[in-house]
Amino acid sequence: MSEYQSTFTERLNREIAQTPDEYLPMLLQIVSLFRQCIALKPADDSFRQGWKEAMAGEKLPIEDLWSGIEK
Repeated sequence: MSEYQSTFTERLNREIAQTPDEYLPMLLQIVSLFRQCIALKPADDSFRQGWKEAMAGEKLPIEDLWSGIEK
């Protein structure tokens, strides 16, 4: 484990230790949801989701996708 990882692991452990027991289930749920949200989905899952959205008409005009990226 790197020093960077170790520092944050220690800080997280301190925060958890200071959390009242009755709030631990909610804290676990928050951490689990956070991890799920930041994890990359497999490419085939992402493609299926995109295809489903496209077939359902959930799309934007190409002009909208490119707006605001000009320098």
